[in-house]
Amino acid sequence: MNGYSLLEHTLQNILHSINPSEEDWSMRFQLIHELRAVVESIEILRGATVEPFGSFVSNLFTRWGDLDISIELPNGLHISAAGKKCKLNLLGDVLKALRAKGGCRKLQFITNARVPILKFQGNYNISCDISINNLSGQMKSKILYWINMIDGRFRDMVLLVKEWAKAHNINDSKTGTLNSYSLSLLVVFHFQTCVPAILPPLKEIYPGSMVDDLTGVRASAEKFIEETCAMNINRLMSNKSRAINRSSLSELFISFIAKFCNISSRASAQGISPFTGQWEDIVSNMRWLPKTYTIFVEDPFEQPLNSARGVSTKQLTRIEEAFRSTHFMLCSSNLNENEVISTLVKPHVSKFVARISGNQNNYSRNGLRPQLQGQRAIKPPLQAHHQHQAQRAIHPPLRAQHQPQAQRPINPPLQAHQLQDKRMNRNQNSTVQGPTQAIRVQTQTVWRPKSGV
Repeated sequence: MNGYSLLEHTLQNILHSINPSEEDWSMRFQLIHELRAVVESIEILRGATVEPFGSFVSNLFTRWGDLDISIELPNGLHISAAGKKCKLNLLGDVLKALRAKGGCRKLQFITNARVPILKFQGNYNISCDISINNLSGQMKSKILYWINMIDGRFRDMVLLVKEWAKAHNINDSKTGTLNSYSLSLLVVFHFQTCVPAILPPLKEIYPGSMVDDLTGVRASAEKFIEETCAMNINRLMSNKSRAINRSSLSELFISFIAKFCNISSRASAQGISPFTGQWEDIVSNMRWLPKTYTIFVEDPFEQPLNSARGVSTKQLTRIEEAFRSTHFMLCSSNLNENEVISTLVKPHVSKFVARISGNQNNYSRNGLRPQLQGQRAIKPPLQAHHQHQAQRAIHPPLRAQHQPQAQRPINPPLQAHQLQDKRMNRNQNSTVQGPTQAIRVQTQTVWRPKSGV
């Protein structure tokens, strides 16, 4: 077995080990249900909704992934705005309610962050981050979900890169390394700068600053953003002259690691812009000046915000070393499976990988059934805004590698106002009561993953 074949085989087994099971999905739904009950018990938060976002909504989470929750305050049809002091007070009330309820561990109230967060570990050992009015986070998650639907290799790469970063202790913003969102954007950037490119500059998917457009009536703002993305992605996918990148997952992973082996020295002069899909000279980018960061990974949906603003100079050196040492190992002529596994995942994950049969190999030389551009169109994700809410059910975040390419339209990812079924019974369907539920659906069919998917 040559180096690429060995790596391809090992990456498959890692993905098989870290992909969430039906139980992992169900536990997160149950935790959302429990948090909803806690929020409803707080008088000042009556009418607020509990809405998941992050990797759970973008379908970029592993079986050990955290759960991000936004408590959206009621404000009629309009997007609610609350100051930092108000958010701190409300999270303080949630903290008291969680303590009174019991069963929560590692409670931590982060008050000095740009976005105040309440962290805790609930039942099922799932870590949870709660914020207030994080609609921008929800929309970013949805766009990453659609990006994943363009090419199934994107999701696999994000999961693998996250596990690799955890194995090298460079995936923790609290210690001055890269947060998971920045790592996802690095994968986006890598797919934009491959030859031929797999993803376009994100300005071709959404040309403005998405967060700036989240104003006014929420349904209208969301509809505009989602239909703009759908229209532009459809245009991309229907372009038959677009060159197709057929690189295998192992080839993409090695080229990803190689691309950032000199990230420390390069970051002193250039920033990473997924919005334009290229390296940008910092001195000539007026949006980024004055440069006050160790590394710049621009948030394409909230320009010119730096998603990697927490990375320290010392830790950037460690990050570069992780890229360099991994690249050296992957290019070794004496590559062996145990060394690959120990380099790419933490010990507790390697135990799962070791249990996977060595004969199981669903990968081809061209990767994990890559989603080839131009084979399928994307339906506008918010068609339901033109229909009564009772006429639609939740569509799950589809797992691209298990879905035939030509048989599935792109549907909106999970939204909390579509996850308000208070019964949380997997065999029980609920319908919307009354026409006034257009923005916050209080009962809705809850999707549950089928076993074996």
